[in-house]
Amino acid sequence: MEPIDKIKIIFSIVLFILSATFGKAKTIRVGANQSIKTITQAIIVANKGDTIMVNKGVYKEHNLIIDKEIVLKGIDLPELDGEHKYEIISIKADNVVVDGFKIQNSGISSIVDIAGIKIYNKHHVKIINNILNDTFFGIYSQYGINCIIKNNILTAHQKEEQQSGNGIHCWKSDSMQIIGNTITGHRDGIYFEFVTHSIILKNYSYKNIRYGLHFMFSNNDSYVANKFENNGSGVSVMYSHNVRMFSNYFKDNWGDAAYGILLKEISDSYVQGNFFVKNTSGIYMEGATRIIVTKNSFKNNGWALKIQASCMDIDLHENNFIGNTFDVGTNGNLVLNKFDRNYWDKYDGYDLNKDKIGDVPYRPVSMYSMIVEKYPTAMMLFRSFITSLMDKTEKVVPSLTPENLKDEHPLMKPLPL
Repeated sequence: MEPIDKIKIIFSIVLFILSATFGKAKTIRVGANQSIKTITQAIIVANKGDTIMVNKGVYKEHNLIIDKEIVLKGIDLPELDGEHKYEIISIKADNVVVDGFKIQNSGISSIVDIAGIKIYNKHHVKIINNILNDTFFGIYSQYGINCIIKNNILTAHQKEEQQSGNGIHCWKSDSMQIIGNTITGHRDGIYFEFVTHSIILKNYSYKNIRYGLHFMFSNNDSYVANKFENNGSGVSVMYSHNVRMFSNYFKDNWGDAAYGILLKEISDSYVQGNFFVKNTSGIYMEGATRIIVTKNSFKNNGWALKIQASCMDIDLHENNFIGNTFDVGTNGNLVLNKFDRNYWDKYDGYDLNKDKIGDVPYRPVSMYSMIVEKYPTAMMLFRSFITSLMDKTEKVVPSLTPENLKDEHPLMKPLPL
């Protein structure tokens, strides 16, 4: 047999196998006017690779378990109702797609993490374009790998943390993509614990009970271009390293212990290009090491930055500080960090050589802020003559403020961030 003939035979066999494989995939329609009335029945008859198209309507089915590689797609947002008793969708197969449903009224439990949609130890799952309303946990990934959670709207209505789970909750997962979701009313908007190599991109997390975003023991992750507004606190990043925080917006996170970002026991990370507007504290750092903070804008916050004495090797350069009550607060005298080439609107130095850099250093920690750090009730003296006099005296003869916490090259004009 000629080589060309052998190639033709092999090619024909491959085409036959491919056509046979793809020929098996079919579309199953579910609805009141279809032969199949329930999604449960459709999942039973479906094969790997099938698509289940669900017509508009209300489906009160007890915990849909998807244990096959299928696409579950809603037409005109069919409603899946858990009747406040059940988990609504449990995904127990790889490569599943859930697209275009209104998922509501899951059960609530203090023992089991009941969710609107839950991924159980699976990979390459897509959860897209869904509306989740009044669920305990919204979308929950347990040991998920390479999953996409995109363009979902999640709303909860509980007032207490104990009655509400997190909007998007990822636990021991890897390579997750959390993109373009809107989350409100949950305990935490987005929660990561032991999650690696993942990205949180262009989400809007607002009016959540505790945090807009909560990181715990999660390394090598990025969150980029998200908006965190009016949460109990903005973002908490704890016990993690190599976290990249770029171009996010933190606004109106107010409260006794509220902040835009809390960085606690975190190392080797980047905070760049973010906007901190009207937060109690823009950034609060405790036990942070080797953090680069650059090209951020701090505007109209209580404290722009609180940096505790336990922090080391913080490189803070080329940021704007405008309209903050206090630019920097700290609780100690030994601050082993670097401040350089930032714009401070409270800087009243001069620039004789016109190089746009102040000729004398700027000390961002005021004496009054040191006193308030130790005695919060001293805030009642804010804007009084005595506090202004104390700060002016401290600048001339420093005694309480950290000697080495200063910007050697303060900018005369704000950066165009």
